[in-house]
Amino acid sequence: MSVEQRSASSNLHDGVESAVAPPLADEDQARADFYALFARLLLAPPDAALLAALAAADPIGAAGEFALEDAWLKLTQAASVVDAAAAADEFSAMFVSTGTPPLNPYGSFYITGHLNDAPLADLRHDLARLRLARAPGVGEFEDHLGTLCETMRVLIQGGPGMPARGLAVQKAFFETHVRPWYAACLADIAGSADANFYRIVAGVVDAFLSIEAQAFAVLDSADPIAA
Repeated sequence: MSVEQRSASSNLHDGVESAVAPPLADEDQARADFYALFARLLLAPPDAALLAALAAADPIGAAGEFALEDAWLKLTQAASVVDAAAAADEFSAMFVSTGTPPLNPYGSFYITGHLNDAPLADLRHDLARLRLARAPGVGEFEDHLGTLCETMRVLIQGGPGMPARGLAVQKAFFETHVRPWYAACLADIAGSADANFYRIVAGVVDAFLSIEAQAFAVLDSADPIAA
């Protein structure tokens, strides 16, 4: 993947100074880049620069993961024909409302049917153990799917005050806070009457997270989430 999209300002912080993390292995860097891109697309509509970067991105070779390869190709093709204004209108129609928006990509909503419920409290507990918290001024709750993608990026890549975490910690976080509900959420996004570009976004996010779920399923480790 040639697009390396980082969130303009992270939704997470720990407020501790530290040295720059060492370079990641290529596979982990690619995973971190995917999570960063998906966080960006799920938390805000793409601007013209991001759409241009996606349209110019190379195809990916995902070691036989044809669903991801195909979904990525569709995303790059869609980015070449949609304009930023149309993408912003679509995003607003699906995710923004003065009341309850048509789509609520939050873990609490999908797990219990209610926003700001027990799953969010459990997530905040685990984030505290990882020394992470919602950054000041951020409007979205921590269990937003985009913010969870950002959290996974931080666990893989590390950041200021936090080293990269091992696969055991990544698995524990993913299995607890992402896997139980991401597929249902992405299916709702893809099936929305307003979805056009975001139907394609949902497809590539689902393809990638399915690979992550399969990989974590065969990882044999019982290390605690805060290891």
